[in-house]
Amino acid sequence: MNERYLLTNVRLEQGFIRRQGVVQGTECAEFTLDIIDGRIHALYAGTQHLPDVAAQDGRGYLMLPVTRDEHIHLDKTFYGGPWRAARENGAQDIFEMIALEQEILPELLPTSVQRTHALLQLLQQQGTTYVRSHCNIEPVSGLQSLRHLLEALAPWREQLQCEIVAFPQHGLLRSGSLSLMRKALAMGCEWVGGLDPSKVDGDMVRSLEATLELAVEAGKGIDYHLHEDKSTGIACIRYLLDAMEQEPVLRGKLTLSHAYCLAQIDREELSELAGRMAALGVSLATCLPIGKDVMPLPFLRERGVRLLSGTDSVIDHWSPFGSASMLEKAHDWARLYTRGTEFELSRALAIATGNCLPLADSGERVWPKLNDEASFILLNAACSAQVVARLPAVEAVYFRGKRVWIRE
Repeated sequence: MNERYLLTNVRLEQGFIRRQGVVQGTECAEFTLDIIDGRIHALYAGTQHLPDVAAQDGRGYLMLPVTRDEHIHLDKTFYGGPWRAARENGAQDIFEMIALEQEILPELLPTSVQRTHALLQLLQQQGTTYVRSHCNIEPVSGLQSLRHLLEALAPWREQLQCEIVAFPQHGLLRSGSLSLMRKALAMGCEWVGGLDPSKVDGDMVRSLEATLELAVEAGKGIDYHLHEDKSTGIACIRYLLDAMEQEPVLRGKLTLSHAYCLAQIDREELSELAGRMAALGVSLATCLPIGKDVMPLPFLRERGVRLLSGTDSVIDHWSPFGSASMLEKAHDWARLYTRGTEFELSRALAIATGNCLPLADSGERVWPKLNDEASFILLNAACSAQVVARLPAVEAVYFRGKRVWIRE
């Protein structure tokens, strides 16, 4: 392609400012990026101009990694349509919510392409260029939700990356969705989804075996929604870990989404499970729930479990409170798990960026490096700690070298 330009006047974090060994601030410096064919070819200190190479002005903004939304439902959002709050229908459990969804899905399908497009615009403006979206696969919408999602994503291929989870929201066995799931995977879904095998499907072993069979058969990973409490949720996790130990092809290909039951067990059992999860390459996708059971996320990370995060619902029949901001998730992490120090705030950014940080814990700059993909965001902020604490607006978004959005 040989597409080249300079991005001048951007600020990169250089290291921590320490007093008596304690981090008190973050040092930044101005740089010019030489970007060729979507990658960072060179980094020049200060402002640099090269003959016959076009330049863009970074306006002195701070450059940070793009954010990654690893758990969202793009296909059934209210966003982009008329205002609707979460509907008061007296729903008390998952079955009543499924019944409500079966009622409203036919209303949503005719405009789902437009609403998904609007939500993608919002995600982009918030700095997200990678999305893992769950998509309903069940008898009410059949494969129509997936077709609409693929249609909505088509114009975005050069602006963000999206992987799709085929998600049997109404129960894999309960709704008889096995055949539809196979068709969805053949249409390009990258992940096999699943949901509460004991509570929703009523048979943990049959449900999980069907899910595992789908994954092995299609050569896909599994992203499993688990809302069950410890009485059945821990048994589900153990069953999946056992299956991975017996079937090496599954290792590194399991994400547990939510898994609230991990907040309900003692530290000894949690440590044992975390060790197995880390050894098998299991990821945990969290939406940073704030409530009765605070998830033991720092404990899991310390033991090697890879943590992902997502916004889940921006506005739908479950909740009207989402912003689509992954930086807000980093803010939530900081409020839940830190004292708000410079160092802790800077580390909190990792939950929003797929664990990519400008500075290592030592203070050494580790991002960006030469030949890195030129995907990043620009913000009017002093450092990443300020971004996490104060949530300034994203000013520009770059994806694989292309500026895909700028605040007017």
